[in-house]
Amino acid sequence: MRADPTPRRLLICLVLFLALAGIASGCGGGLDAQAAAKKDPSLVRYSNSLLSFSHPAAWRAHPFRWGGELHFRPMVYLSTQPLHDPCSIRGNTTSCSFPVRQLRPGSVLVTWNASNPPAMRLGPGSRIQVDGREARRVDTAGGICRSISADRTVDVLIQTRPLPSTLTEMTACLRGPRLAQEEKRIDALLASTKLVSQ
Repeated sequence: MRADPTPRRLLICLVLFLALAGIASGCGGGLDAQAAAKKDPSLVRYSNSLLSFSHPAAWRAHPFRWGGELHFRPMVYLSTQPLHDPCSIRGNTTSCSFPVRQLRPGSVLVTWNASNPPAMRLGPGSRIQVDGREARRVDTAGGICRSISADRTVDVLIQTRPLPSTLTEMTACLRGPRLAQEEKRIDALLASTKLVSQ
């Protein structure tokens, strides 16, 4: 008996072929999605004479260099975009701002500063610890970083010695999308921070 390909058999074969192709591409797509989800940027370690921490490799470190006198001591800036000199001199006046004019969507700016003169107290915020030291954390929508188009400001003041003393301040400016992911990276950065005794 000879098997003739009838339209019905051809249709069944075509449907089975398409179903198998769909399953195969679905499996491949799932593997690609899982691989992309696991691709978290590798961490790199930053260290200077005052502090050290781990951060995503996409956040480039820019040590602050300035010959003049300031009322605060910038230590390092981290960002996903190029930075410019944050300070300028006009006559006898030095003024400083953020080292970016505007955060791009999905960008991050992190600043580390030591405050001068000595502070009398840590101030408001959630009580946390950074490197075993008492600290206060304030998360705000917009906040001080709103001036550079950020959607969120994370500000952390860390006590480096018994008060009154110079406090170490970390400010993170975050612009969406992916704010929750970037906040987790800020949490990891703070968890990895080591401060040199001051």
